[in-house]
This record gives sequence, structure tokens and C-alpha cells, in this order.
Amino acid sequence: MTLQEGQRVTLAADLRLAGTVVTAEGSPAGEDPVAGSLSLASGTGGTVERVDAPREREQSHGVREYVRLKALMDDFGHQMPPASRRQLEEQVASLEPEWTAHREHGPRVTVRVRLDNGFVLDDAFADLFAPA
Repeated sequence: MTLQEGQRVTLAADLRLAGTVVTAEGSPAGEDPVAGSLSLASGTGGTVERVDAPREREQSHGVREYVRLKALMDDFGHQMPPASRRQLEEQVASLEPEWTAHREHGPRVTVRVRLDNGFVLDDAFADLFAPA
């Protein structure tokens, strides 16, 4: 599903936001962070204010290691002793399922949504929302 600016959406699942809360820039309130928690129910409506370009998902350690070892094999594998090359091929093969799963998910689109209750979710994953 592709979201567009101005589109009405609802939360597709209950959300719990927790962590450090800081004041918005230019706010007269102090700069001291406070702990906070906020729950938003699925079905809460809002309007998409911005759709950000897709970006790659964060890579796990296994995915980064696959990329590193695959590049090593592609660049220098032909120069390696047979036993070393075989070991490298085994390592790459063991990490390939994680790499494949990472690639199947593709890039994630993020959005800025102003909820009807006044809250703004910025840099939220688009798949958290459904068309209203």
C-alpha cells in the first residue's frame, strides 16, 4: 500500500511509545529530559503530512558479515588457496538465508502523520497505518 500526503489513515495496531521525552525546539520549557510512555489505540485516525523516500532497513550483524565476506570472495577468491576459498564459500552459504530474508523485505517507507488527537508521529513506518 502506498500512502500519499493529505490521505486519511488509521493506526493498524496498538502502539506504545516509551523512552526519553524532550521539549520541541524553541519551546520555553527546560531542556531536561523526562521519562515517558504513551499508548495509542489501533483505529486512531490522522492525516499523512509527509511521505519520506524509501530507505534500506537496518542491517543485522549477519547481513553485514555476508556483504563483507561475499565482496572478499568476489574480489580475491580466485587468488586464495583452495582450502581457504572453500571455508569462505561455506561461511557465505551459511549467511545467505539471512541475506535473502533481508532483501525480500525491501526498503521501508516512513511517514509523518498528524493524529486527530493532536499527536504527531514522525519518521513512523508506513506499514503501521491503514487507509481510513
